[in-house]
Amino acid sequence: MALFELTELQQQIRSEAERFCREQLGPFASPMDDDEHWPDEIFPMLGAQGYLGATVPEQYGGQGLGLLEAGLICEVMNKWNPAIGLSWAAHDNLCVNNIYRNANEDQRRRYLPGLCDGSLVGALGLTEPGAGSDALGSMATTAVRDGDEYILNGSKIFITNGPIADIVLVYAKTDLSASAHGISAFIVETDTPGFAVAQKMIKQGYRGSQTGELVFDDCRVAVENRLGEENAGVAIVMSGLDLERAFLALGCVGTTERALELALEHSENRRQFDQPIGEFQAIAHKLADMWVSLETSRTFCYRVLDMCQRAADGAPDPLIARYAAAAILYAAEANTAATNEAVQIHGGSGFMWEMEINRLYRSAKLLEIGAGTSEVRRNIIAASLRSDGL
Repeated sequence: MALFELTELQQQIRSEAERFCREQLGPFASPMDDDEHWPDEIFPMLGAQGYLGATVPEQYGGQGLGLLEAGLICEVMNKWNPAIGLSWAAHDNLCVNNIYRNANEDQRRRYLPGLCDGSLVGALGLTEPGAGSDALGSMATTAVRDGDEYILNGSKIFITNGPIADIVLVYAKTDLSASAHGISAFIVETDTPGFAVAQKMIKQGYRGSQTGELVFDDCRVAVENRLGEENAGVAIVMSGLDLERAFLALGCVGTTERALELALEHSENRRQFDQPIGEFQAIAHKLADMWVSLETSRTFCYRVLDMCQRAADGAPDPLIARYAAAAILYAAEANTAATNEAVQIHGGSGFMWEMEINRLYRSAKLLEIGAGTSEVRRNIIAASLRSDGL
């Protein structure tokens, strides 16, 4: 494993992204949370700024960055506006990156330019009402071939960007007898007859990010919109999940950093017994522990995304799944703990809805659940240890 520091270019990318996210995206955070509202101008703004298609080559409208560089953007975007950070990650990593890596040339040229300039919004449709942690084995959505089309029937739930998406990367069973190995992937345009958003879902956190249930009722999708070969969707799913976990882990790092900043600020400004509360050992120890978990998460997550990038350039690394699961496991639990401690440091004010730390606290729990629960991540790590050793 390489030990590394961020290059000068990576530091510049992170610094500029932080300035943009603080100045341009931060002001949206509170109204988006209050009203569960997604501003229509966000994706075109991100596209104009060059933050869409981060890992897509310039010939398709992207930026041609590596996974770590894209992860740095994810980190600071989630620091200043987690709702936008989540929707951006679902668009750019779960949908756009998956399409680029697995699409043929015609599909790339049809869909990537619009997804990279923000005129199209992307989503990923995997989870179903009866298929969460066992998303592949329990999948009930089907795709039956009928000539030059597939007929999709079923539903997907908890889909980030679902209510606002123009393009959804959908997984469906094409061979019912083959269990997880009978799944195919499809690029579905949401204006296709038979597609509908059944409901927009109201959440505890990340409230501005739109989440919905999608329904496919005899939805006809052209064979040319199948991503990869028929019944070869499991490889697309699994490689995408590894990258998703490694990528979203840095979103946790960004939120943890902001929670620590807010806790430090409050501990200096809040006075009790004629002194700042940060001078009390009980508070000081909380701050110290938060910083240690932040820096541990950051260093590990950078390392894992660097591993993913090097694996993507050569032969697949059999340990990537273990390390990706470990990165988001540690970063997500550290984020939950840090936001909890930050609320405790704020005291009664931290319990108030309008406080920024309250918004971060309400959002933190999601990434112990989404992209595979903490329990699933531990199973992946343990299975890898048993089969491959240390």
